[in-house]
Parts: sequence; C-alpha cells; structure tokens
Amino acid sequence: MSGTGRLAGKVALITGAARGQGAAEARLFAAEGARVLLGDLLDAPGAAVAAELGASAAYVHLDVTREEDWRQAVESARARFGRLDVLVNNAAILRPGPIETLPLADFEAVLRVNQIGCFLGMQAAIPAIRESGGGSIVNVSSIAGMRGRPGLVAYVASKWAIRGMTKTAALELGRDGIRVNAILPGAIDTPMIGGPDFSAVDRAAHFAKLPVSRIGEPVDVARLALFLASDESAYCTGAEFVIDGGATAA
Repeated sequence: MSGTGRLAGKVALITGAARGQGAAEARLFAAEGARVLLGDLLDAPGAAVAAELGASAAYVHLDVTREEDWRQAVESARARFGRLDVLVNNAAILRPGPIETLPLADFEAVLRVNQIGCFLGMQAAIPAIRESGGGSIVNVSSIAGMRGRPGLVAYVASKWAIRGMTKTAALELGRDGIRVNAILPGAIDTPMIGGPDFSAVDRAAHFAKLPVSRIGEPVDVARLALFLASDESAYCTGAEFVIDGGATAA
C-alpha cells in the first residue's frame, strides 16, 4: 500500500489495532506517512501487524478499561516517536441479549470497554495532543448508537454515549486546536460480526438490500478515519460521519 503523505509527521495511537478496523487504520495511516502506536489486548497479532509496518510502527499492550495502561500507552508514543497528534478510539466489544435476561456483568463489560475506554483514552491523550500544538481525536461509534436495536441494549447504550462524549469534547477542546469527531459505521466485515451470534444471518441477502449492496470493509472505515486524522478535515469537529452503505438513508 503506497500513500501520498497525508499524515506525514503525525503520530497516531490506535486502539483495537490487532485486527479488523484498527489494523486497517494502522496500515493506512503508516502508508500515509504517520508513525503509529498500535494498542490491543491481542498481543501476538498486534505485534505482528506492527512488525509488518516496520520502523514506523510499534505495539503496546493496552486494556482500554485501565487508566494505567492508557498512561503507559501515551508515554510509549511520546518516548518512541516524540509526540502524539492523533487518537483513534476504535476498541469495542459486543455482548448481545435482551434487556430482560442480559446479565449485569455483560452490560457493564460492554460499557467499560466501549464507553469508559473511550473516555479514558481522551482523558489520557488530551495533554499530549495539546502539547503537540493540537490534533485530532476520532471516536468510533456506530449506527447502533442512532436508534434502538433489539438484543443489543449494552452496545447501543455505549455507542450512543460516544456520540455525546464526542460533541462535549469538541466543545471543550476546540480552542486547544484539538478536533473531536465520531465515525458511525454500519455492518463492517470484522471478527465482531463473524462469530456465532450472527451465524444464522443470510449475509448475502441482507446486504444486497442496501443502496451500496455489499458489506462494509475495514479499509472503508480506515479511509474515513484517515480523512478525520488529517489536516484535510481541519474545519470538522463535533461532527458525526455515517459510513453504512446507505442503511440509515431511509
């Protein structure tokens, strides 16, 4: 993958970067000139992606629910690459179940990773990004955060919260030169929707109904994250960017 230097000179920290959207973002960001710190709990695949990208990338073990892990990740970015300009809060989990029977532990686990992880990431990264003279925070929400979805109460709650936190952060940080935007993907072909919870779905038939009649690919989201991380989106903050093949157009 070759690029045109759209992120030249920038340092990015991407969570959930061992696979799926996060790995696609790491590869594209590196191709466009960024130095990238990949964070994840999946150490072997995460380190493998970083090794694939060479000297422009490094891997750090990052549990997004732990303040100390976030502190160490931001320090690693600054120690390895000298600064931090971009944070992509990509890490997320899914625990489906109806409200009546979903265990509280599952509900709390989703909120801790998806919502609190996003909060802790912004909190940890803001001083370093401010020190760099400003930059960009990209929070990955979901179209599930735009409307109710039966059986996904925890996921919907967490992704809805990310939208509100993104707008609040944009208002608080604009004068520091820090832009904060949200990406709202629809169905993207990642391990999250390839598991047993979705085994009964006729994917070909389902996605054929969309205006863009296919499932989204991780690189689709990565290209949007690239735009928001780059100076091309210099006048965008507090905004939501839907990328769903037209699923929410009607």
